[in-house]
Amino acid sequence: MPAEIRNPCPPGACVCGRDALLDDPFADCRVLLLTRDDERKLVERIARARDYADLQQVCARIEAQLGVVLRIRPGPNEVRTALGFEIAFDPHPGLCRKTQQAIPAAVRRCLNDRPAIAYEILDAHSLFAPANTRWCRHKMHAQIAMQRIWTAARNDAAFLA
Repeated sequence: MPAEIRNPCPPGACVCGRDALLDDPFADCRVLLLTRDDERKLVERIARARDYADLQQVCARIEAQLGVVLRIRPGPNEVRTALGFEIAFDPHPGLCRKTQQAIPAAVRRCLNDRPAIAYEILDAHSLFAPANTRWCRHKMHAQIAMQRIWTAARNDAAFLA
């Protein structure tokens, strides 16, 4: 283990599992290499993202160097602001609670500062898909809804008979 690893959080303040990670000889301890100074540099790097490809490159480097995955995608509901995006790390032992909050907050600030990146994310997740694709999706949902209504009506008719 390199000499420069993240300092431990105060007892009871974090549930990152840092000590258990250090005790396990087969654990992936790369996430502990993210010191507070490196985290600050990472937040600054996210703030400098020019476009969605640049932001994806930052996420890929986080995964390659630290072994954690940062997911950025539209939320299940309507996306009106940067708060409508789901920005979170996949669960990973050793990832500090503060880091789990600071990095997504930096991405949200970046999306607020550069709305074009938010539009690119929405486009990448087919929100701005061609009209015929949306129509097919809506037609499929309508067919499923009609099947559910028909099944419920049939069940009600069988119950009343």
